[in-house]
Amino acid sequence: MGSTGSAAREAARPATTGRRGAVVAALMLSMALAALDATIVSTAVPQIVGDLGGFSVFSWLFSGYLLAVTVTLPVYGKLSDTFGRKPVLIAGSVVFLLGSLLCAVAWNMGALIAFRVVQGLGGCALQGTVQTLAADLYPLKDRPKIQSKLSTVWAVSAVAGPGLGGVLAAYADWRWIFLINLPIGAVALWLIVRHLHEPEREATAHARVDWAGALAVFACGGVLLTALVQGGVAWPWLSAPSLVLFGAGLALVAVVVLVERRAAEPIIPGWVWRRRTIAAVNLALGALGLLMVAPSVFLPTYAQSVLGLAPVAAGFVLSVWTLSWPVSAALSQHVYRRIGFRNTAMLGIGTAALILFAFPFLPYPGQAWQPTLLMLLLGAALGLFQLPLIVGVQSTVGWAERGTTTASVLFCRQTGQTIGAAVFGAVANGVLSARLGGAGDLDSVTRALDSGTAPEATRRAIADAVHAVYLGAAGAAALALLVLLFLAPRKFPVLKD
Repeated sequence: MGSTGSAAREAARPATTGRRGAVVAALMLSMALAALDATIVSTAVPQIVGDLGGFSVFSWLFSGYLLAVTVTLPVYGKLSDTFGRKPVLIAGSVVFLLGSLLCAVAWNMGALIAFRVVQGLGGCALQGTVQTLAADLYPLKDRPKIQSKLSTVWAVSAVAGPGLGGVLAAYADWRWIFLINLPIGAVALWLIVRHLHEPEREATAHARVDWAGALAVFACGGVLLTALVQGGVAWPWLSAPSLVLFGAGLALVAVVVLVERRAAEPIIPGWVWRRRTIAAVNLALGALGLLMVAPSVFLPTYAQSVLGLAPVAAGFVLSVWTLSWPVSAALSQHVYRRIGFRNTAMLGIGTAALILFAFPFLPYPGQAWQPTLLMLLLGAALGLFQLPLIVGVQSTVGWAERGTTTASVLFCRQTGQTIGAAVFGAVANGVLSARLGGAGDLDSVTRALDSGTAPEATRRAIADAVHAVYLGAAGAAALALLVLLFLAPRKFPVLKD
């Protein structure tokens, strides 16, 4: 697998010690906080805007958090390999709680956006380090159990976030959306400080941090992701702001490569892409992030505009995949122990491609149970795809490389979601424009349908737009299948526990 001698020695490092049950409880609480804050603000936007103003820039409440989480994943992964998981998780928790407190006392929209970025800087440490610690705490045969627990927590929290945010904003105050993080985060932080004990690391005293590389990665990711998030929304794709940002981003990519090639301990080491297993998993999970945009972003619009469902019912159509995904993930160990990590993941993503491809063939307007059934099957297929890859790739590296490896996987998945939102948004708007004679985009026609002023042709146009997005998602699933088929080794080079 091309691992170094030191990496092989690190594989024999003693396991992280302490009261494992208490540490797992802390990890689940931390994962719940990270998942909730990615979605909890969405339904409280009217109250926030009504109190603070700033309607023209409120989308940065989400974009700022997303950018901070994505661009710092590689940095935290490398830091956890250098200094250990515990100090990084503690520091990230403190930053996240500080950001939550600052958000709760924000005096205008600009301050709230800035504090959401601070929150994201801490939330990234929670997300990446929790996944890495899960692999440290358990041997290979037990990792599916903890990973399925974390998947369940993430799925339930992500789906419950909008509802909880709406309840707090309606019956209390929108500031409680952030204040509620403080007691939960404090309990998780106390459990980590009290019960997580890592072995002493001889190299810590002489550790060198590639701060220049961290800054370059942060700047490059921030510029490129801003171009993707805001392109086609705040300005046209071919406008001067988009061209300038993409040009600056490409220039910063060259800077990152130069800085990282000269660094003694690079933030993004070259072996992440030179090893077939890690490179294949990175690309495959990047495609997963891409295809996940279709159901998570466009299915609620389809359910309300085409099927005529109420928002709560539309949310249920989407949420059913959170039931089958963790169950399938937990059962995947029985499959990959027989046929291997790669073949199990190929079975899952191949099935997902067929399910996504079937969506455009649903009858119009159809019944709610039809997309609900497809989502239930899709969750089962993706659980069979994602967890074997994460467990498998974490098992091919030693302790000293596991944080960087996990962060690279999560970074690629997160980047795939950002790219997918931009690409599929452009696809949906393009189809709508063609069907409606060049008038309107998805947001405007959806609002017209809600107000009862749109004709039946608009409803059909939305169905066609979402169908086109699902075909694109099926193509992303097929791409992941090809990556695993031709790039991933048939048998992952797993190290002994």
